[in-house]
Amino acid sequence: MALAGDATAPIRHADRFYIGGQWLTPSSPATIDVIDSHTEELYLTVAEAQAADMDLAISAAREAFDSGPWPRLTHAQRAEYLRALGEEVSERSGDIAQMWPRESGVLYAVASGAAAGARHTFEYYADLAGTFGWEVPHRPARGGFGLVVKEPVGVVGAIIPWNAPMGLISMKLAPALIAGCTVILKSSPEAPGEGYLISEAAEAVGLPAGVLNVLTADRPVSELLVRDSRVDKITFTGSTAAGRRIASLCGERIARCTLELGGKSAAVILDDADIETTAQSLARAECLLSGQVCASLTRIVVSRPRHDEMVEALASAFSKVKVGDPFDPASQMGPLAAERQRTRVEGYIAKGVETGATLATGGGRPKDLDRGWYVEPTVFGNVDNSSVIAQEEIFGPVLSVIPADDERDAVRIANDTIYGLHGAVFTTDVERARDVAGQMRTGAIGHNGFKSDFDMGHGGFKQSGIGREGGIDGLLPFLESKAMLLDTPTARYADAAP
Repeated sequence: MALAGDATAPIRHADRFYIGGQWLTPSSPATIDVIDSHTEELYLTVAEAQAADMDLAISAAREAFDSGPWPRLTHAQRAEYLRALGEEVSERSGDIAQMWPRESGVLYAVASGAAAGARHTFEYYADLAGTFGWEVPHRPARGGFGLVVKEPVGVVGAIIPWNAPMGLISMKLAPALIAGCTVILKSSPEAPGEGYLISEAAEAVGLPAGVLNVLTADRPVSELLVRDSRVDKITFTGSTAAGRRIASLCGERIARCTLELGGKSAAVILDDADIETTAQSLARAECLLSGQVCASLTRIVVSRPRHDEMVEALASAFSKVKVGDPFDPASQMGPLAAERQRTRVEGYIAKGVETGATLATGGGRPKDLDRGWYVEPTVFGNVDNSSVIAQEEIFGPVLSVIPADDERDAVRIANDTIYGLHGAVFTTDVERARDVAGQMRTGAIGHNGFKSDFDMGHGGFKQSGIGREGGIDGLLPFLESKAMLLDTPTARYADAAP
């Protein structure tokens, strides 16, 4: 296992694709360079998939589903493979901790826990093998015997973003596999390492050929995956703009899709909340992955009389954040994932200034860092909720404080967005928290902080997505429901006879 600071990528076959249980030579010499987000130096070069490579991957997954053993195994048998995958990923914890900071800018301390989270996901879905209602008996109104059977949706195309690759790979792969699906996993060009790692894990545990196929591609080839009629379902995490495109393509052929998309989440600060404690909580949460989190609480909605105090407290807390090398234990926030990402964030900061918002802290690049894709933690006050920085997802460490007339107006502002992914209510009164949370149109709400639990399901209202990931709700999109109406009960349900 590489030590922190060792820039050698811990994967074996970066020049190939994992397709049909084998490491195949690409159809072309095209490659993708991964640049270290801290050093701006080349970290890893991987093969770039072309149309022919994608066709091979889809064919392998289709063959494995139609003719292979995987969908015909029992759920308990598939669960054994999931647990083995979780163990393999756990053993590669140090390797993930080396790759993720360089690909996306996350702190090494955070990346060190990624394997444990992924293992939990594999084990969670393995446990469902014995508890989920894969088939449920039913007594039809006109007699006979009925079964409602949950069957695999088929071949799944899983498209992974760059910000949290291993967590999202496990969130898509584990429910698909326990359901009996086969998968084509398309890694992000910015963060392909974890796709190779899960391929190596699949090879190590003897996952049947074609059940998991992994390649890295850019958008044109990724779109071939979405368009192909041999793919029954697409599961995608990424921007709302890309999600709209995927949904439209799936709609053309009535393909199933799950979309976990963007957010512009609001934290509603009620008048009994302590400003200093709230500011510390919000600033700390926004350091996660340098604000490159779709569920980030980036709109801070507070009553007008407390607005200036909130801005001052946030600016004070955020300006003290230590920005630097993600492998340095003293760092509290790392860089952004790529130069284009920093350019994007800086563009939004400029728009905030142009439109009259008050720049309370940050807004530039850290003066003591002359390389790396770094941006200062930034706070804007007096933000109009209709402005660009309040309505569009910035995907960086930029907070907007928005004044509200009263609690009702705060809820209106929180809901005045095309998104509905996450949110929070800050108050000492749990009953008020429950009441306000019930009025906010969003998929998850935290009380007094940025909180989430993927075992409860993760996803959004409105243009933040379709469907859920994690928990029981995250399994259902990988299943089709079949109603069987039989003349009499099968032997297994003999006791259910009229």
